[in-house]
Amino acid sequence: MRNPGTTHGGRATAVLPVRKPLLSAAAAALCALLVAGCDSSGSATTAAPGAKITLTVGDYGTFGYKEAGLFDAYMREHPDITIVEHTVEQETDYYPALQTHLASGSGLDDIQAVEVGRIAQVVKKQANKFVDLGKADGVDRSAFLPWKSQQATASDGRTIGLGTDIGPMAICYRKDLFQQAGLPTDREQVAKLWQGDWAKFVETGKQYQAKAPAGTFFTDSAGGLFNAVVSSSTTQYDNGGGQLDYKNSPSVKSAWNLATGAIQAGISAGLKQFDTPWYQAFANSRFATVACPSWMTAIVADKSGSANKGKWDIATAPAAGNWGGSFLAVPKAGKHQKEAEALAAWLTAPAQQAKVFTTVGNLPSNLNALSRPEVQNAKLDFFGDTPTGQIYAATAQSIQPTVIGEWDGLVKDTLTNGALLSIEQHQSDPAKAWSNAVKEIDDKVSD
Repeated sequence: MRNPGTTHGGRATAVLPVRKPLLSAAAAALCALLVAGCDSSGSATTAAPGAKITLTVGDYGTFGYKEAGLFDAYMREHPDITIVEHTVEQETDYYPALQTHLASGSGLDDIQAVEVGRIAQVVKKQANKFVDLGKADGVDRSAFLPWKSQQATASDGRTIGLGTDIGPMAICYRKDLFQQAGLPTDREQVAKLWQGDWAKFVETGKQYQAKAPAGTFFTDSAGGLFNAVVSSSTTQYDNGGGQLDYKNSPSVKSAWNLATGAIQAGISAGLKQFDTPWYQAFANSRFATVACPSWMTAIVADKSGSANKGKWDIATAPAAGNWGGSFLAVPKAGKHQKEAEALAAWLTAPAQQAKVFTTVGNLPSNLNALSRPEVQNAKLDFFGDTPTGQIYAATAQSIQPTVIGEWDGLVKDTLTNGALLSIEQHQSDPAKAWSNAVKEIDDKVSD
């Protein structure tokens, strides 16, 4: 919501560019007045030596940079740089705004985050609006999980984003509510309840609901269940050739049937994920499980509050999968591209990714960071003695690459926050909800 060795990216080197003969005297004078470097078109690219600049970072949810003290650490090492983070709580609000800014070429932050469900669309249609970070100082594409780097690489080899985190999935569950419902509480025993099959997860939900503590539900939302099932499959919304084919996808069909079955069985709290009532439900103990990619642990801890500390645990999911993860990209329209490149490289380097994980639970996409002892042996204070690092790092090794298409984010949002939510909250007919979603998706894809 969704970082040993030497870290990349030291002090940003400010270089005054060579003024080419075609650069007019007026343009050169203007650049001098702005105390900024200029390229042959007279546009600002790099701050002059000693100039104080502000770098803005646009993101959503909890990237963990502020919480882990990374922005403060970078500013101490670079006293001429001030970092300002612009955070939007929901990615579904963030991405349309990013598209508007990209279209106009204004209002962009120096660094913009891009979610994995959007990256294919950005790579295919807007790669020319971003800097090739594969050529940036201190960046080594091979340092990241191969499938992660490939997701942000255009057909001509340009890398427009550096991987931040990945989202290997587990199940976060309330030990106290499980005990009251007569279910085991030990994480290994809990995992065996649904091992290898999401259908077993739904059946466990029915067992829970039969003896559920008053006012509680087994899981938070049908949309969350749907995402978890799809994310644990190698064939998701697109076919092997990269064409959108969600109507014929076995994982989408299975996820839809299980999610609607969960609604009909009354085991879902019927909440919209990342909405205010959903956040409040953590503190109010409304549900006993949530599909829990590594980045979700920060939300569980923050929204559940200190009164519920130690009540949550983490068990292996029915099947390994990746839900979420993001990238940092540098728009060409930014005023301080070189400094932004250096900051993006530093934030995604091993030491920083490891620090983020041990602070908020966002699992690194950097291979070096993944193998570090502080990641492998990490425990998050809110979850007590749960071996968080071991659980998520082991799952990460089991994730199989999948085709990510340009419309995946649209399809996922329409089916979860549109169709399934209409069934949960407005008792829509499942068949009608599906057909309405298909029409909406087809209309938007054809535009």
